[in-house]
Amino acid sequence: MTPVTPPTLDRTSPPPRPAFAPTEGVRARVRVRAYGDPRAAAEIAARLTARQAAGLDPLPSEPAALAPDLLRARRREIRALPEDTRRLLLLAAADQHPVPTRAFLRAVAAAGLDARPLEAAEAAGLACTTPDGVAFRDHWIRVAAYETATFTDRRDAHRLLARVLNGAAETPYRAWHRGAGALGPSGRLAGELASAAGHARAAGVPALARALAERAATLAPDPAVRTRLLARAAADAWESGDGDHARLLAARTDADALSGVLALRAGNAGEAFDAVLAGVARRSGIEDEEGDEDGGGGGTFRHADTTSRTSTKGHTTPDPTDTPHLLARATEAAIYTGDLRRCREALALTHRTGVTPPGVLPGLAAAVDGRYRDARDLLEAAAGRCGPGGDPTLLVHAGIAALMLGDHTRAATATHRAAESARARGAAGTVVQAREFQVYADFWTGRPRAAEAAALEALRDAYTTGQDNAACHLQAALAMFAALTGDADLCRERAAAARAHALAHGLGLPAALAQWALAVLDLGTGQFDAAAARLRALAGFGPGHGHRAIRHLATPAYVEAAVRTGDTRVARAAHADYDRWARAVRSPDDLALSARCRALLTPGAEAVDHYRAALDLHADGTRDFERARTELLFGSALRRLRRRTEARDRLHSALEAFTSFGSPHCADLARAELRALGAPAAPLRASTSPVDALTAQQLLVARMAADGATNREIAARLALSPRTIDHHLRGVFNRLGIRSRIELVRILAESP
Repeated sequence: MTPVTPPTLDRTSPPPRPAFAPTEGVRARVRVRAYGDPRAAAEIAARLTARQAAGLDPLPSEPAALAPDLLRARRREIRALPEDTRRLLLLAAADQHPVPTRAFLRAVAAAGLDARPLEAAEAAGLACTTPDGVAFRDHWIRVAAYETATFTDRRDAHRLLARVLNGAAETPYRAWHRGAGALGPSGRLAGELASAAGHARAAGVPALARALAERAATLAPDPAVRTRLLARAAADAWESGDGDHARLLAARTDADALSGVLALRAGNAGEAFDAVLAGVARRSGIEDEEGDEDGGGGGTFRHADTTSRTSTKGHTTPDPTDTPHLLARATEAAIYTGDLRRCREALALTHRTGVTPPGVLPGLAAAVDGRYRDARDLLEAAAGRCGPGGDPTLLVHAGIAALMLGDHTRAATATHRAAESARARGAAGTVVQAREFQVYADFWTGRPRAAEAAALEALRDAYTTGQDNAACHLQAALAMFAALTGDADLCRERAAAARAHALAHGLGLPAALAQWALAVLDLGTGQFDAAAARLRALAGFGPGHGHRAIRHLATPAYVEAAVRTGDTRVARAAHADYDRWARAVRSPDDLALSARCRALLTPGAEAVDHYRAALDLHADGTRDFERARTELLFGSALRRLRRRTEARDRLHSALEAFTSFGSPHCADLARAELRALGAPAAPLRASTSPVDALTAQQLLVARMAADGATNREIAARLALSPRTIDHHLRGVFNRLGIRSRIELVRILAESP
């Protein structure tokens, strides 16, 4: 049949303007709630309260609360259709949303219905038939088709669909329609729905589990059971990537732990720590009494393997009342806030509850106490739990442990596996968390473009799933990438966005990372006083503003800046602690950077042996950018010592590495050293494609522009300002030697 005609916008009534400017994350979630309809998006944005626009309160879920004006117009269109047509559209709508059950054609056949009245809907441009059933013109037509029907007609539609869903694999869908067609509370139906939710959860379909558990809660006559089911539904909503609905459901429960986990990803991280620990303490005496399939516990999201059921996909779905994973969340809260001393509180609670400390918790606690060798052994144990198909939370912690040990290859493996394991479970929220730490590993293992592209994709997913704190962390990581590639404007914009959110939400990790990125940018452009000042300030920042681990990681940059400014007293003390950690964990990269710091702090020719030791250690490491930085500093020192031949070799090697890495500002520093030496810069290797000269961010912007997107559209997709997109496109045009988007389309089409 003829395809559905796209909706015609009413040009006589322009879309309303929002009273409060929404944040990037809220804008992303508004687009999701609008189902791609621009007028719906405009109406939703215009109806946001100040707190909703700021991301402090969740967006509503009900269509009537989101875009009532648009829905009213769609209802008028539905009511204009013949009654037989409306009944068929109701059946199709009930079959598709919120749970797609794919039973429309069977239901039509079973009831002996005539499908010809659908021609009226097609003639009106509202829907058309397909081999699978009915395709609505848009989501809002589907909602209107359902909501204009009477309660009796809706109940009959659901009962008909339930009757034809009789396959063994269709049990959850049959339960959904039975529940949707219920007349009122029913403990039996609530139990059936809760059991079906458990099966959906085990099959890795949390969106279906959420719908079933929420409906079960509606039908449950027992208030205590209802609360537990709502908590499970909230957890499932979060796993499926619907952060707003998860927060709405959680607000109807008294689950401290659940509220804490939600706050960890979208609220104040310090408050999240308190709430999670309170939840652990509260439930530690009742764990044996909860955890049944029909909604027990109402806890967090994916938990350990102590009481789990095997899913149809071959993995396990852990018990939602698992205390070790709540303690893992508390550890993550301590990491995000930068208040690592609070790991001691969580560790003490494990002793009181008799639970084995999970993930990186014991290793972090030992590191905070200065027991570096104990910390190494404990982190090694955590990093070793990175086998394929494991619990995503434990895999994320394995990645964090490997990062702390300087084992970036193992960190990349663990975080990639965490993301894949979470994906297999349908856990969109956990995928984002895994990718937060994956980008570090990818970057330091010599894949800067892949890391930047992955971070940009993860940033969009973080905003869409309501994880604004994760987005803040990714913004800070992207600021660091921009600093290392010399994109000053982008670095400052990303860092400013990250710090603004971080300081308002007690997130010391991204706040410190953004500060470090700005210092790296200063260092790469020769602003040594500014770099040293930023890093000294970082050392003084407390939890919520700074981070001990970031301060530690930034030590090599601080030593370099301090030496350049002639103030090395504090730098020597910082290096001593850095060296002690490097020797404890025995990471080649950390030992190489410690040797470089020692070379910088050693005057004259005595530094040469330390530089050689650093390069020998770099050979066994993975951080190619830092190796190039060491060669640049070594070449500069050799030039000052008048060792021209070796200086030239080191500087040429650094120049080639920086060029390959996509760091033109650092390559310029190497060229300047070569000019001071009186040597020509090494000729660049021939590129196979003009686009090889672009950074990952520039290439992404270029492709969007070539596809016809405007600067504002690109800015909205990438969570940047239109001014920054304009800056990127100017950079693209300059690097490619072109003047128009037509030429850009041609070059991209010709590139492999």
